[in-house]
Order: sequence, then C-alpha cells, then structure tokens
Amino acid sequence: MKTIKVGLGTCGISAGGEKVFKAFLDELKDRPDAFTLKETGCIGMCYREVMVEVEDSPGQSQLYGDVTPDRVGRIVDEAVLNDRPIDEWLVSGPDREKGFFENQVRIVLRNCGKIDPGSLDEYLQVGGYTAIQKALKEMSPDAVIQEVLTSGLRGRGGGGFPTGTKWKVTRASAGPKKYIICNADEGDPGAFMDRSVLESDPHSVLEGMMIGAFAIGADEGVIYVRAEYPKAVARLRQAIAQARSRGFLGQQLFGTNFAFDIKIKEGAGAFVCGEETALIASVEGRRGMPRFRPPFPAQSGLWGKPTCINNVETFANVPWIILNGGAKFAAYGTPDSKGTKVFAMAGKVRRAGLVEVPMGMTINSLIFDVCGGIVKDKKFKAVQMGGPSGGCIPAALGHTPIDYQQITKTGAIMGSGGMIVMDETTCMVDVARFFLSFTQSESCGKCTFCRIGTKRMLEILERIVEGKGTMDDLDKLQELSEQVKFASLCGLGQTAPNPVLTTLKYFRDEYLAHIQEKRCPAHVCAPLLTYSINADCTGCTVCAKACPTDAIAGERKKLHVIDQDKCIKCGKCFTVCRFDAVVKD
Repeated sequence: MKTIKVGLGTCGISAGGEKVFKAFLDELKDRPDAFTLKETGCIGMCYREVMVEVEDSPGQSQLYGDVTPDRVGRIVDEAVLNDRPIDEWLVSGPDREKGFFENQVRIVLRNCGKIDPGSLDEYLQVGGYTAIQKALKEMSPDAVIQEVLTSGLRGRGGGGFPTGTKWKVTRASAGPKKYIICNADEGDPGAFMDRSVLESDPHSVLEGMMIGAFAIGADEGVIYVRAEYPKAVARLRQAIAQARSRGFLGQQLFGTNFAFDIKIKEGAGAFVCGEETALIASVEGRRGMPRFRPPFPAQSGLWGKPTCINNVETFANVPWIILNGGAKFAAYGTPDSKGTKVFAMAGKVRRAGLVEVPMGMTINSLIFDVCGGIVKDKKFKAVQMGGPSGGCIPAALGHTPIDYQQITKTGAIMGSGGMIVMDETTCMVDVARFFLSFTQSESCGKCTFCRIGTKRMLEILERIVEGKGTMDDLDKLQELSEQVKFASLCGLGQTAPNPVLTTLKYFRDEYLAHIQEKRCPAHVCAPLLTYSINADCTGCTVCAKACPTDAIAGERKKLHVIDQDKCIKCGKCFTVCRFDAVVKD
C-alpha cells in the first residue's frame, strides 16, 4: 500500500496544507484501503508548497509541488491507484528543480520532510535515540566532548563559538548542579531554520540536548522557544511527552544511572532574549536584559549554576556526529568552519526556502546553483546575512566563501543563517533604515549607546530617505555607528550598526543620490519619487479612478496628466496601469 505524506510545517499550512490533508482524508472515507495518510514537516521547498509525497517504499517516491485540494482526486486516481505519475506536477526527478537537492548535504535536515514529526516510532526507525545510547553505554563524558571537538562544530546561533570548548568549560566548572538550555528564540526577520527543525524533527533536538547534558553533567534542560511558534511549541510538547512515556526522559535512562528531563519556557518574542544572559534572566522570571560578562554562563548561569546554552541547529547536529564520528563531520566545510550550515533563503530568490550546504560554498553558488537565481532574471544586487545584526554583502563579493572568517571580513556576520537576497529594485538606504528600526525598537534600553545611539542613527536614516539629508549626516552616521558598536553592552547593540556600515561602505553612491540629487535610484523611497504618464497612455481612465486625490486628469481615450501638487505618491496609478504608461522617476 502506498503512503501519502503532506507537508504540514508552518509554510505548508500557510499555503493551504490543512485543506489538502482534509481532501485526502475525504478520499480515504470512500476507499479506506487505498493508501496510508501521514503528515510531515518542511522538506525545504517552501516556494512550492503545498508539498505532497507519494511513497511506494522507502527511497521510491514521487514528490508533487503546488498541490491544491482540487488536485487531490487526480493524484489518488492516477499516481496512487494506477501507478501513473502526473509528470507536470512533479518536482522530483531528472532536470526538475535541478541543483536544489543535488548541491545540499543534509545533516541537520536529514529527517525533515521525511518522517512524521509526531511519531516517536518513525524517529526510532531512522536511528533515533541510538546516539544517546552509544554515548551512555560506550563513551565517557570526556570522550563525547572530544568527539564534538574533533568535529569542529561551532555554535550555529550566530556567535560561532566552538561547541566542544563550551561543553568542556561547563563540565570543568565547580558544583554538582548544572543546566543545559536550547536557545530556540529565533528572532531575525527572514529566519526560520530553528522553527522548521522543531516542527519537522523535534526528537533530534531532544536527543542532542540529552547528549550535551551527559557530557557536561546536567540533569535538567530548558528549551527557550518563542510563543509566536505555536506549531513548534506543540510538537515539542508532544515529543517530550512521548519521550517521557517511553522512559527516554526521567531517571535511569536506557538502563544507566543517567537522569535527565526537559521543560519548555515560552518567550514573549523579545529579540534581545536571544542573548545568553538576557535569556537566562527571562527563564528566571526577570525582565530579559543582558548583564556584564564575566562571569560567563558556563561558570554562573541559570540560578547561579554552570549553564551551557546552544541553539536548535547546534543540538540537531550532535546525534549525527556521535553516530558517524567527528572526523566525518569535519570532512565537510573549510579548515576554520567545518560541517554544514542551514540557511533560510528569502527575498528576491527563485527558490525561497530552507537549504543545508557545506561550509565554504560561495554566495553565488548558493544563490544561483542551489536556489535558481533571481526572480524574473533581474540583476543580483546584494545579500543581507546575519539578520539585523548582520550586513549587506554586494554582488561584487558573490565569490566569497560562506564561512565565519570570510563573511566577517565583508563586514557582515554568519549569524544564525537568515539570508535575504536583493535585486536591482532594492534601495540599500531603505534596507539599512528597516533593519536599524528593528534593532532600535528591540533594544532593551539598558545601555545608553544602544538605546539613544540607535535612535539618533534611525532619525538620520529617516531624513535621508525623505530627501532631507545632508552630507554632514553621513559623517554623523559613520561616527555614531562606530561608537554604538564599540560601547554597547551586548551583541545586539554591538552589531546593530552593521547594516548601516556595510551599506555606507559598498553602496555609498545611493546615499549620495538621496542627499545630493534628492533621488532614489531604486525608485523605492516614496518622498523622492515623481510619477508621470507617457505617450503609451490609452486614456482608459483606470489610473484616474484609482487616484485617491483626483490628481490625474484627462479625457477618455486621450493622454492623461498627473498634477504634481495633488499627487501624494501613493503609487496606485503605477500599480493599476496595464499599459506601462505610468512611470516612476
């Protein structure tokens, strides 16, 4: 009997996955023995959701994209019951979506989109919880730490600190009571790596935490996850309950003296709580604000006890490393940045979604070979890496290998893995304004440079995009950026100027155009735009009817004119014109 799997991660649900799943359920009512129906998580092809896989046997299946409820009947009749794949809907097979999966190495995403995230048995069938048993029965805590050190795994939450070193320091810290925390407070705009892993393969994260707890000597773990991830929270709670019911969490695990349990703490969505000490404060019930370090959490963390904090992706790597060996993980990537990295691809890229590639792949290769290039074949302009704390890397540096050192040299940071691709229609000054407005609003306010400095920087950027900027503003912007970066208390403030500094460095000409010419080269900043109507106008009057201020005049079937004094630059005329007669200058 064939199995049908419907992708029900957040991306699949938002595209209508639940309606597709219900349509398959309705088909089963009439023919209950026709197939087995299961849900799964995100396979990474968010741009083709809703995804449906028809599986004959493990390794033998067809993957369909853009599935809607009205396509379900045909899939059942032809692909399931009569073994006739529907070629025009397939996304798997020769030359289909070429390069997307072929160029990936899926370690963290090894089970995502393949197993039912709500089934512990399916996780066990793919080797789940064998790594923790190997660690408990065949290895010492020091041997586990050494294997992670050998792997070269660095924290995937943004800082890139060597995971094995962090575990070693925490284990060496004095005291019988220690904690391990999974940071699932993913707050970068455009980032959804951790959310997808939690929704698609939650047991791998639990197992990684168990191995880390054994290594450092912790018996309690906390998953700090933002409440805005309801699907991830629900699947985590389900996975924890399943693990407890099987005796995988609790006392004397797997016939040993190891005891460990996990609880969930839901965060309210404060970006600053991604910082370790602010996160700890939030878990303890205090306002999430960072503190001075040292002491570091590894010496004094949760409730004053030694605490190890890693993010979702870091923990998801650990079971694979223990089973396959640190050397095999280290065989991927570069000498300084080993293994693979998951990226959330968003923006103007054709194949937006989730990918996992070896460290060292160039930016160009990731965007063009894996993700199919730029939408509508427009010109690649830049990529924002590292979220609000990152920077904008221009297309001229597209040959840069993706590893911690090389990305840092550009002025950006690796970050947690969010990557927003921009084309020629993007205004880089407006991009800097957008990201700074985010970090400014998310500042906890504890230190003056972050609280006030980012506010002053934002005010300057807003003046520039409104056409009111001066050349002195550029000098002030540069000076403020350097001061905020140097004097802020935590990573949020220290990295907040990165989008500004990188756009000033690589796209200074756009700042000059806004200030000296009162012009936005990308035609994005509304106060600097002028709308006019050219000779292609057919006099259809659609634009005049759409104009909210009656700024457009003209007789039917004759050239229309825009009264610039009445025009509020809302762009509705440009949007509704079917003849490309309305132009932006």
